Amino acid sequence: MALLRDEGIVLRTYKLGEADRIVVFMTRDNGKVRAVAKGVRKTASKFGSRLEPLSQVSLLLWRGRSELDIINQVEVIARHQNIRGDLDRINAGLSMLEVVDQITQEAHVDTRTLDTLARALGVLDDLTRDPAMVAPSFFLRILEIEGAGPIVDACASCGDDQVELVAFDLMEGGALCASCRRGRPLSQEALALLRRIIGGELGGVLAGPPPPGSNEVTSLATEAMEAHLDRRLKAARTRSGL
Repeated sequence: MALLRDEGIVLRTYKLGEADRIVVFMTRDNGKVRAVAKGVRKTASKFGSRLEPLSQVSLLLWRGRSELDIINQVEVIARHQNIRGDLDRINAGLSMLEVVDQITQEAHVDTRTLDTLARALGVLDDLTRDPAMVAPSFFLRILEIEGAGPIVDACASCGDDQVELVAFDLMEGGALCASCRRGRPLSQEALALLRRIIGGELGGVLAGPPPPGSNEVTSLATEAMEAHLDRRLKAARTRSGL
């Protein structure tokens, strides 16, 4: 058996037998990992509360011939308690965990995605920040990392960058001009907000209250991520009421 030290974020957990639980982590050095927390469902468990989804933790794992590692030690780096105490924040956080769980492969190291998730959870945990745009912005950033970010600086169909963009189509991969228009209408407020988020002004977007077009961008970003994953995002739909 090998002893592994790593750090990561708990994505989800599920029951194993009568007392154990399988915990899915996104880790820095080993990618997505599934590991068994022995006896964690017993009231006397020494680290059950440290293995809740959203927690950022330091881990010591035993790795043998089994497909599942065994959790030996856990220390909390960030519990993100403020997220857990607010319905909007926890639904946003869980939707981000759901996305990362779906797009990442086991044992495939992806530090860009992990760092993006850690930063997003940190912002979401900050009670001075409005939570409304955190998850939609995260979805758009992950789509960029995946090479599937929406085109918003030119018509995604004809390529003209000198025309007004008035629609958005998931199949075309972005905004469309009046001549190519199909899909859903796109307001100029939503287009401007998309450009700010994708163009590197995310800090400014998240620093204040939701800007004009935020509801439209939330719906669009959620649908774009769902199309990329080919599945609905349960937590995102609960959060936004979509």
